[in-house]
Amino acid sequence: MRAVRFHEHGGPEVLQVDDVDRPEPASDEVLVAVAAAGVNPVDTYFREGSYTPYGLPAIPGVDAAGEAVEVGADVDRIAAGDAVFATGLSSDRPGGYAEYVAVPEDRIAVLPDGADLTAAGGAGVASVTAWRALVDHGGLRPAETALIHGGSGGVGHVAVQVAAATGARVITTAAPQYHDRLEALGADAVFDYGRDDLADAVTDATGGDGVDVTLDHRLDDYLQFDADVAAAGGRVVGIGENDDEIGLARSSAARGKDLQVTLLSMFNTPRLADPLADVAALWAAGDLTVDVARTYPIVEAVEAQRDVMADSFLGKLVIEP
Repeated sequence: MRAVRFHEHGGPEVLQVDDVDRPEPASDEVLVAVAAAGVNPVDTYFREGSYTPYGLPAIPGVDAAGEAVEVGADVDRIAAGDAVFATGLSSDRPGGYAEYVAVPEDRIAVLPDGADLTAAGGAGVASVTAWRALVDHGGLRPAETALIHGGSGGVGHVAVQVAAATGARVITTAAPQYHDRLEALGADAVFDYGRDDLADAVTDATGGDGVDVTLDHRLDDYLQFDADVAAAGGRVVGIGENDDEIGLARSSAARGKDLQVTLLSMFNTPRLADPLADVAALWAAGDLTVDVARTYPIVEAVEAQRDVMADSFLGKLVIEP
């Protein structure tokens, strides 16, 4: 089979397409014929070496979706022929940038009938991170207010939909060209993240009560902002930052509100199949979609990984092996 691999750490140019043996599923694994694999910033971290892959040469790709073509003897939730999606790959095993991938049963779920496999290929990291952040860690409840930083991103545009599905009021930030689409996805208020009065605009959108749950993908830029606009008892869930040095310039703003700050890594999820199944239920109910901004053939993996870190787009980039 064809698979994208890197034999050494470095820039996107170290990616190459190799012919490798098709994997054989273990007793607790599902062999998936990959229809699509999401391209995520985390894929570039494994390639660069800031995250440790399972070994070299390595096949990147945390996400994958396709058809289950073979199941191990101990697998009881997935059957051959099922349309499935998976996440949590490439850290301890080969990833989804390949024609086939073997996935442990605890990292895979069945898709609803009629789900688009290309969109599903980009769903894993984004949807599980959004669900875990807002529901599991943030405890978002109906009638509360959620703030999603970067609503046009892969996680962001799914998080807008997850928050809306809970019955919360949803506020998000994005460049102006994405405002209409984010409103269509369920955002009640969308603001340009570059406006000078953003804190006032967000607070006004809450009716002066403040934000209950904030999903923050750039803690080094926004943690103090999050504290300033939070409601009493507010919860901030951080999923990333550009600079490891994050902190509060005025801790009193957080302490005075009993602010809770939780840092989240999707790879710590005890059983990835569970939030994947929850997301599949939202998908089946018509409450969730994954926007695909661009698709790439497997031979353009280098361009895909460059674009995921450089371009502005709404939704996900996806490789189709």
